[in-house]
Amino acid sequence: NLTMESEKYICVREMGAATGGTNNVVIIDMESPMQPMRRPITADSALMNPNSKCIALKAGVPNQQADHLQVFNLETKAKMGSHQMPEQVVFWKWISPTKLGIVSATAVYHWELNGTAPQKVFDRAANLNGTQIIKYMTTPDEKWCVLIGIAPGSPDRPQLVKGFMQLYSVAQGRSQALEAHAAAFASMKVGSNTAPSTLISFAQKSMVNGQLVSKLHVIELGAPPAGQTPFTKKQAELFFPPEFADDFPVSMQISKKYGLIYVITKLGLLFVYDLETATAVYRSRISPDPIFITSEAASVGGFYAINRRGQVLLATVNEQSMVPFVSQSLNNLDLALAMAKRGNLPGAEALVGQNFERLFALGNYKDAAVAAAESPMGALRTKATIEKLKGVQVQPGQTSPLLQYFGTLLTHGKLNPLESLELGRLVLAQNKKQLLENWMNEDKLECDEALGDLVKATGDNDLALKIYLKAQATQKVVTAFAERGQFEELVKYSSQVGHKPDYLYIMQSLLMSNPQAAAKLAVTIAQQEGPPVDVNTITDLFLQRNMIREATSFLLEVLKPNLPEQAMLQTKVLEINLVTYPNVADAILANNMFTHYDRPRVAQLCEKAGLYMRALQHYTELSDIKRVIINTHAIEPQALVEFFGTLSPDWALSCLKEMLSVNVQQNLQLVVQIAKEYTEQIGSKGIIELLESFKTYEGLYFYLGSYLAFSEDPDVHFKYIEAATKTGQVKEVERVTRESNFFDPEKTKQFLMEAKLQDARPLINVCDRFDLIRDLALYLYNNNMLKYIEAYVQKVNPSKAPEIVGALLDVECDEEFISNLILSVRSLLPVEPLVAECEKRNKMKLLTTFLDHLVSEGSTDAHVHNALGKIIIDSNNNPEHFLTTNPHYDSEVVGKYCEKRDPNLACVAYKRGQCDDALIGCTNKNSMFKLQARYVVERMDLDLWAKVLDPESEHRRQLIDQVVSTALPESKNPEQVSVSVKAFMTADLPNELIELLEKIVLQNSAFSGNPNLQNLLILTAIKADGSRVMDYINRLDHFDGPAVGEIAVGSELFEEAYFIYKKFDLHVPAIKVLLENIQSIERAHEYATKVEEKECWSELAKSQLAGGNVKDAIASYIRADDESNRDAVIAEAKKSDSYEDLVKYLKMVRSKVKEASVDTELAYSYAKIGQIGQLEEFIVSTPGVNLQSVGDRCFDEGIFEASKIIFTSLSNWGRLASTLVKLEQYQAAVEAARKANSSKTWKEVCFACVDKEEYRLAQLCGLSIIVNADDLEDVSEFYQGRGKFEELISLMEAGLGLERSHMGIFTELGILYAKYKLDKLMEHLKLFSNKINIPRLIRVCEEQMHWKALSFLYVQYDEYDNAATVMMNHSPEAWEHIAFKDVAVKVSNADLFYKAISFYLEEHPMMLCDLLAVLSSRIDHARVVDVMRKREHLPLVKPYLLSVQQSNLVAVNEAVNDLLIEEHDFEGLRNSIET
Repeated sequence: NLTMESEKYICVREMGAATGGTNNVVIIDMESPMQPMRRPITADSALMNPNSKCIALKAGVPNQQADHLQVFNLETKAKMGSHQMPEQVVFWKWISPTKLGIVSATAVYHWELNGTAPQKVFDRAANLNGTQIIKYMTTPDEKWCVLIGIAPGSPDRPQLVKGFMQLYSVAQGRSQALEAHAAAFASMKVGSNTAPSTLISFAQKSMVNGQLVSKLHVIELGAPPAGQTPFTKKQAELFFPPEFADDFPVSMQISKKYGLIYVITKLGLLFVYDLETATAVYRSRISPDPIFITSEAASVGGFYAINRRGQVLLATVNEQSMVPFVSQSLNNLDLALAMAKRGNLPGAEALVGQNFERLFALGNYKDAAVAAAESPMGALRTKATIEKLKGVQVQPGQTSPLLQYFGTLLTHGKLNPLESLELGRLVLAQNKKQLLENWMNEDKLECDEALGDLVKATGDNDLALKIYLKAQATQKVVTAFAERGQFEELVKYSSQVGHKPDYLYIMQSLLMSNPQAAAKLAVTIAQQEGPPVDVNTITDLFLQRNMIREATSFLLEVLKPNLPEQAMLQTKVLEINLVTYPNVADAILANNMFTHYDRPRVAQLCEKAGLYMRALQHYTELSDIKRVIINTHAIEPQALVEFFGTLSPDWALSCLKEMLSVNVQQNLQLVVQIAKEYTEQIGSKGIIELLESFKTYEGLYFYLGSYLAFSEDPDVHFKYIEAATKTGQVKEVERVTRESNFFDPEKTKQFLMEAKLQDARPLINVCDRFDLIRDLALYLYNNNMLKYIEAYVQKVNPSKAPEIVGALLDVECDEEFISNLILSVRSLLPVEPLVAECEKRNKMKLLTTFLDHLVSEGSTDAHVHNALGKIIIDSNNNPEHFLTTNPHYDSEVVGKYCEKRDPNLACVAYKRGQCDDALIGCTNKNSMFKLQARYVVERMDLDLWAKVLDPESEHRRQLIDQVVSTALPESKNPEQVSVSVKAFMTADLPNELIELLEKIVLQNSAFSGNPNLQNLLILTAIKADGSRVMDYINRLDHFDGPAVGEIAVGSELFEEAYFIYKKFDLHVPAIKVLLENIQSIERAHEYATKVEEKECWSELAKSQLAGGNVKDAIASYIRADDESNRDAVIAEAKKSDSYEDLVKYLKMVRSKVKEASVDTELAYSYAKIGQIGQLEEFIVSTPGVNLQSVGDRCFDEGIFEASKIIFTSLSNWGRLASTLVKLEQYQAAVEAARKANSSKTWKEVCFACVDKEEYRLAQLCGLSIIVNADDLEDVSEFYQGRGKFEELISLMEAGLGLERSHMGIFTELGILYAKYKLDKLMEHLKLFSNKINIPRLIRVCEEQMHWKALSFLYVQYDEYDNAATVMMNHSPEAWEHIAFKDVAVKVSNADLFYKAISFYLEEHPMMLCDLLAVLSSRIDHARVVDVMRKREHLPLVKPYLLSVQQSNLVAVNEAVNDLLIEEHDFEGLRNSIET
């Protein structure tokens, strides 16, 4: 529930019981530990990232042996990764800021948080099986991994926990199994090696040949590279005091800062060893409570530890006392010196100095230089050392000790100013300045002004400037920038360091020598906050020397902010340029840099300089604008157009009028362009009136041409047509009349007719679009423009030809022209309106040629043939032939045309078109009933029959007579007869219909074998006279058996229906009638046996199943090979317990379908009938069975052998364990419970083993239960309830050595000792008093009257009053003098002091003085004297009275004096009185 992955965070899981029902994760930031962050997170484990606020969460997957892992960023609230492990995670840890190490029961995985799944690294070694994993770590390069687990000790010493370690090489892919409790990786340079070696340190404690051996090992991993010195393996003893004999290492941390190994044990011991030599440095107990987690504190070179009390401990090196302690207390000078160098620790100054002097005296200058350079805290990095090394005479070919000194310093870090200066002198003297620059770039030198001066003397100003900058030599830096002309850098640097140069002097100097640099400096000065030199002053300096360009450049840069207070300067820069360089001024204005200058003044200057556009932009009076704007020859048109966008509508119109007044020809195009651009602002009405006032149709044409597309004003469109017409733009007129939808058609038509254009297309467009066809035709005819009539009809709109023809006929145009006009269009003409126009004017014959042409071309248009038919009927040119042979005319139209001329022709037309209503009406009107009867019979339309046979029809009788006497006897078509008969049936004429049908069907007529008529006869009999049906069935053979049989069933003629189905071999309907209607299963079984069809057996089976005859139903289903009703069969078979029959049925079903439910029921059926072998074989071969359901059902019904097989195959270890208990297979049940690892399962198996006296197995189970405090009481009550006290005690004793042992186990064992094994109680209490629930045990000891144990517990619980009372009340067992004295001084109730005095007087009078001596500071001496006087034992306490007499109390003095008098000790009496 608590994790600590680094020195940054601690993560604590709060369980629901402690937080009011919610689960929380509390994150403690070690930088602000009093402000914990609490999040409502439910997880089995939580790990904070070692570097960032990211949290990894682990939770079990319900009903699966798997864990779900997720990683979240708490700051961004984003999910960084998620993965479901297929197996449970037993341990996990961050091995880097981006990677998690995950340990399962079988393997180790690494999970990189980049979207990929965890990757398997290696399998767990066999020595870690059954252990609790407590540590996993890797080297930084992840080439080596170590996994550590612990396990209970041997049965004779379970408290001595065993440790196992697996070391894995990624490169070699191999593991090594070792015994170790703790380990850590380290990296260290050996001797003069250039590359560090990878080391591992591990601690072990184990029994070897009966002896307890504790060792620390440090070894190198892998072979060192060629030329490198290997690390020599080291080992050292770990000395455990006798009271810590069963203690063992739980963690190891290695300090990179100090090179120390920290070994932390379970009971709080700390061992400190030197990493390089494995020398013991220190040992102490840092916690009275067990430590269970540690983490490296890299920032201080120590470690954090957390004990079971929840205390967070920080242990690190005391830098001030470490070296003196090692050198003096351990007397190890070499180690002290090495630690001082490695950790840069104080306290070794004298040692280092002595070593340096010794080496120097021996002439070993190289080692002396190295010793000085590596001296801790820089003790020897002084001028004296440098001077001493400089004084050494160097032999040719040898390296100077001073250079060796500096080389060592450069390797280890940074030189101080003194060393940097001396090294600078050396390398510059050897002309190796590049080395100096390289060291500076690497930040190896601490620069000062002297070093800069030294470099500058060599002529390298750049390097000198770098040194001055690093040395913060302000004046030297300013001087260097000035010499180099780097004024921006000078200003920037001066501002940074607060230096104020004399800029005015610098400016005046530069104007003489370098004006460009001066301008650059001027800008730099002006851009400073609160410029040191006024901008006007700088500008005057430029202008005094006529430096216009430089002044302009300076001012443009300075005036970039465009501030109101810069108005004068803005005007100034524009004035000087408008006078001298107008182009420059124009460019400045074009950039819109300034907005605060004097605009009227600049406008005047622009007009004078010929910059008319700029002048227009600056003038604000209309008169000024009109004066300037007429200079269109000198103004860019586009700019002028844009300028008009800034004017008001009135001013714009006024300016446009001014431009046209000055020069229409020159400015018209520009005026039109402006008008187009700003129509919306100025208004089209004003522009049009302006152009009309100058009578310029050309301007109107061009302006309106652009505006037309955006206007819906009819007047605008008309004016455009008018302007285009008057400017000769006929094509445009034609386009607008064709496309525009907004002109007034009547007005436009009138205008175009008056204009009398040679091209009539515009007029054609208007008349065609607005349906003014008659006016168009008359205009073209009257103006002799016949070719336009032809063109319009042929090319523009042939659909309007009828109207054209009508108009031409009205003005008596030549019929030949009209005929030719019609023929020229032919098929494009709409025939119907054309015929209507001609028919109205009685000119149908005019169309004869046209219609013949259309027919000859294959026209099928009804209107064409209608017109042609009317012409033929009127001319009486064999109309019957046309009416019967022509397929294209409209029968109703032509028939109606014929009715008044010839009704027979009308009937021909109506019959041809099946115009029923029209024909009936015509024949009724003209009494043509025979024709009507024949038509109705031939028509075979029941709706038509319904109309003519309507009882309300006055002509019904005449029609029926003609049908019976003429129409039907003449008919040879059976369908006609059939439809007629149905019509009679519908009209409810059954008797007449039966007699008619008997004549037709039974008297050997042509229709005797007609199926439909036979059907009708039988159906009519079913409806009207059921007694005739069986006779008809026997005499007729061609009727529709299925249909008639169904109707017979519906009419409850069941026997007739059965004989119909039987006659037509319809076995399934026949057997359904027997089963459902006649309800005779015996006849149905006999029938099914006779026909032997599967469908029949299926129907029979359904009825048998519905009747509860399951066995026969299953047999029928099997014969039917039918699995469709399997759910009902299974349900009924289960109700009747017919599992043997069900097995047979389900086998048949499985041969046809593959369904899990079927397989599940078959498996259950095997179990029910005891076919265990077949069940096992079926389970193996059939993957889709719902075995959990089958197993649960078998278990509930006591079929335990079957459920055992099923739960084994499912790996459902919990249910398997329950089953094995039922089968009394307890050893196997324990194994199953171990795999299930469920508290409920463990208890079930444990309790069953106890009941069967399998105590060894029960203990194995119990150990897994009692580690859960909530289940401990259940186990204890069960054992005690069955009198198994010894076995329960043995279980609890074994539980003490468990890793997960808790207070409940120690407490429960104490209670058991108190109840059943008193001789072990006190030893248990003394050993584990800090691990038991004392109040609970106090109650038990009091109930059991174990007074000695009770008093001990009261003492441990700091209830000294109760402890003293128990000792006195039960002294034979509970009292001990020394223990009582210890308790007595701590009681809070003063009355107990005097009760104790009385107790001692009665039972231990000779020890009373000893007790009083202890209590002397807390008791009332006068009261004691009074008590002793009353009890007459005052002489007994004389030594006590003498010892307290110095307090000079009257009662005490009197008591002493009385005793002395009684003893005749006058000398003592004198002393007593005098003192």
